[in-house]
Amino acid sequence: MDIHVWDYLEEYSKERHDILDAVETVFQSGQLVLGRSVRGFEEEFAAYHGLPHCTGVDNGTNAVKLALQALGVGPGDEVVTVSNTAAPTVVAIDAVGAKPVFVDVRPEDYLMNVDQVADVITDRTRCLLPVHLYGQCVDMAPLRDLATRHGIAVLEDCAQAHGARHHGRLAGTMGDAAAFSFYPTKVLGAYGDGGAVVTPDEKVDAALRRLRYYGMAERYYVVETPGHNSRLDEVQAEILRRKLSRLDEYVDNRRAVARRYAEGLGDTDLVLPAVNEHNTHVYYVYVVRHPRRDAIMAELRKQGIALNISYPWPVHTMTGFAHLGYGTGSLPVTEDLAGQIFSLPMYPSLPTDLQDRVIDAVREVLAKVS
Repeated sequence: MDIHVWDYLEEYSKERHDILDAVETVFQSGQLVLGRSVRGFEEEFAAYHGLPHCTGVDNGTNAVKLALQALGVGPGDEVVTVSNTAAPTVVAIDAVGAKPVFVDVRPEDYLMNVDQVADVITDRTRCLLPVHLYGQCVDMAPLRDLATRHGIAVLEDCAQAHGARHHGRLAGTMGDAAAFSFYPTKVLGAYGDGGAVVTPDEKVDAALRRLRYYGMAERYYVVETPGHNSRLDEVQAEILRRKLSRLDEYVDNRRAVARRYAEGLGDTDLVLPAVNEHNTHVYYVYVVRHPRRDAIMAELRKQGIALNISYPWPVHTMTGFAHLGYGTGSLPVTEDLAGQIFSLPMYPSLPTDLQDRVIDAVREVLAKVS
C-alpha cells in the first residue's frame, strides 16, 4: 500500500453522509449562486474568527488579488512579501499591477524575516503581505507597528494556516484583511476550489463584494468599478459549513500526527519543524530539512512513500518573475532551503500504522544516506 502525502478518501468515508447531504441541501434550495449556503458560510467563518465580515470567493489566488484591490493596491504600488511561498501569492500581486518586493525568510522557521522589512519600504509601498506558511504564523506585532508608522495596509495570507494562533489570536485576525484558500488539501478544504477574505473593515468588505460580482453593488445593476466574476460556489460553501464545525478536530488530529513524527524522529539528524514561542502550529504540511534531501526522497519513493517539496523553486528564481531582478544569492536563506526541505505525509485521517511505517522508513533511509 502506497502512502500519499495527502489523501481525503478515509475522511470522506467517515463524512460521506454529511457531504452528500450538503450537496442535496443546495440542490433542493432553489438557489444555486450566492444563496443561503454562501451567506451562511460567510457568517459562520467570520464568527469563527471573531470578525464582522467575510466575503466568499472562487479560489485563494483571487482572495489575495481582490483583497489587495479592496485595500487600494494597484498599478505602480509595491507589496512586500516572501519568495518562499506558493506562486499564487505573488501571481496575485502581479495581477493587480503591483510590484512584489521580497525579503528573506528565517532559517529556523522558514517564515518572513520581519527584521528586513523596514529596509525595503519605499514611498510606493502600499501593503505588507506576510505568509503564515506551513501552518504557523509570522511574528505580527512588528509588522503592524511598521504598517502603522508608514500608513500602509497589512494583508495576511492564511491559505496554509486555518486555525493557527499567535499569542492566542487566530491567523487572519491581525491585519486589515486576510485571504484564505479552501483548496482540497488545506486544513479547511472544500471538494474543489474556494476562497474567502475576512476583514474588520466594513468598507473593505463592501469593496470585496463589488469586486467579486463584476463591480456591482447590487445584482443586475450598474458596474461602479470594473470587477470580476469570483463568486464562491454554493455547493462548496455548504460543504465548508459542515467541515467548519470540525476544523478544530482536524487541527487536533494534525497536531497529533506531528507529535508522533517528533517522537519517532527527534533523535535523528533530520531537522524537524520549529514551533515559535506563542504560536499554535496547525501543520498544514510537515516540513523537514536535510542536506541529502534528494537521496532520501528517492529511497522513500522505492518504498511507496510519497513526499513533497514546498517549495523547490523560490518564486524569485522563476522565469516569469525574472523581470524583478532578483539574481542568485539575493535571498540566500530561501535559496538554501529550496535544496533541502521536503514534507512528510500529513493529513488528519492518516492512520497511526501508516505514520509508524513512515517513521520506520525514514529512520532506515537516514541510516543509509547520512
